[in-house]
Order: sequence, then C-alpha cells, then structure tokens
Amino acid sequence: MTLLVLAASIRYGAIDFSIRDIGRALGSLLPGQAEPTLQQRIFIELRLPRAVLCLLVGASLGVGGTLMQALFRNPIVEPGLVGTSSGAAFGSALFFVLGGVFNLGASLWSLPIAACAGGILSTYLVFLLARSREDGRASIMTLLLTGLAVNALFMSAIGFLSYIARDPQARSITFWSLGTLSGASWRAVEVAAVSTIGGCILALRYAKQLNALMIGEEEATYLGVNVNRLKWIIVSINVVIVAVATAFTGVISFVGLVVPHILRMLGGADNRFLIIGSALAGATLLSLADLIARLALRPAELPIGIITSAVGVPVFLLLLRRGQYIF
Repeated sequence: MTLLVLAASIRYGAIDFSIRDIGRALGSLLPGQAEPTLQQRIFIELRLPRAVLCLLVGASLGVGGTLMQALFRNPIVEPGLVGTSSGAAFGSALFFVLGGVFNLGASLWSLPIAACAGGILSTYLVFLLARSREDGRASIMTLLLTGLAVNALFMSAIGFLSYIARDPQARSITFWSLGTLSGASWRAVEVAAVSTIGGCILALRYAKQLNALMIGEEEATYLGVNVNRLKWIIVSINVVIVAVATAFTGVISFVGLVVPHILRMLGGADNRFLIIGSALAGATLLSLADLIARLALRPAELPIGIITSAVGVPVFLLLLRRGQYIF
C-alpha cells in the first residue's frame, strides 16, 4: 500500500509525469547522460524529494504518537497535545525571523536544532506545570489541559513573530504553520532520514519495556524496568523526531493520534508491531493526504494540515465520546 501511494505521489500533482517521463528523469542522473531538461529537473529536485520527505515525516509523526500513547497508556495522547509540535513550530518561526539577523542560516542543522530546542522547552514546560505537588506525577487530564494552555501560549508567540516579521517571512510562517511540504529538498530529506531512522531504531530497542509499562509503573519496576529513565528516553526520542519533522513541514496534527489507534484496533497493543506499523501507516497516510492537497485545487495546493485535521478531528471526538476508555 505504501509503495502504491508513493507511486501515485510522484506521478500526480500540478504537473503529471508518465512512467516514461519518470524513467527518463532518473536516467538523466547516470554518468555520461545529457543535462536534464526543465521537466526532468522539476521531477528530480521538487517532486521526488517531496515524496520521500513526506514518507519520512509521516513515519516520524506516527511513531511519535505511538511512543506517547504507550508512555501514558492512553490512546488520546499525541505529540501535538502535549506541546511538542507547537514548541517546535515556535523554535522554527523564531529561526525564520531572527536567523538572518544572527547569521544562523549557514548550517544544514540550524533549523532542526532550533525546532528541537523549542520542542524541548514546550514539552518540559507541560510536564513541569502538570506535575502534582504531592507525588510528582501528572494525571492524563491535567497533562492534556496543560498541553492545551501551552499550545495556545506558543501559537500566540508564533502569531507575534508573524506580526513583527517582514511580509515574505510573515506569509511563509502563516502558510508553514498550516503544514506544507512545498519547501522539500534533498537537504531536508537527509536530515529527516537521520532523525526518523535513528528514532525508529531506538524506539524498537525500548518496545519491550514499553510493553511492560502497559501493566503499570509499579509492575514494570518489579520486572526490572527503570521507569523514570524510560520516560525521559521516550520523551527525548519523541521530541527529536517530531521537532525535526515539524521544522521542515510545519504543524501537521492528528497523524500521531489516528495511526496508532487504527493499528491498535487491527493488530493489538504490542509496541514492537505498533512502532513498525505506525512508521509505515503514518508514511502512507501523510503521502495520501499530500496527494489530495496537491490535486484538490491544482495547480494550487491546500495546506496538508487541513487534510489531516479533517480526518483527525472526527477520530479525536470519537475517542472523547468513549470517556471510560480514555481516562
């Protein structure tokens, strides 16, 4: 299924490419071939990296949602609800506005590092404010409400940055904050590939410990799991993969909520299955959403966040209706 969606994603868009066009474009990369034509360059430099980046970002968001739901043992938790996405978006917007002033745009990793810093700040703030004074733990209800407040805080900060930015920057931030893959490049693919593949490998390493955590923190401790250490590791993996994805595509909500929930209904709650399945299903879902976003109003395109929200909001409301299953 993922390969079929990928094939459709690289073929269709503002410009459609036939199988022969794709073969010729890829053949132009071989040594001794003539310089690629304009159409071939559009495919190689715009369409293909966008499709690959979409796969990586979808995998990151899917795995991030799985990790957060496993950590809190709750199907309603996803990176966007605990402040990670909005914090990463704030870090990226701050880089867009002030990066040129401080000459921070030279490095390939400058934008991802700024996004990670914002994601760490917002996530830590949510956990700090939601933590109980008595035992230091945070209930799911308190965590989600605190996440909503912190999300509002950072989104207002992004609005302020848009207000003080120059017109091109403000337009970029506004469109980017709705989620877009229009800025995809092979440099972005390189960075996203490192964070996504590395994050998935680390997540699989701790899948068994997350399975033990499902029966409770005390029981997991009896089984030899260092629960506090596991929490920080999982949160760190989540922040890095989601922040890097957000840095290049903007805020894309609900992928991390919908994908793990569907997989859990289909194949059970084993996190070894969920992590691998969420990477593949997240990549497929986001690629399909990107294809719809490009075809709905072509040659213009919809922000991809609108498509994912249209799917995710009904699922979120359905989970809220099943209150006994969530809290």
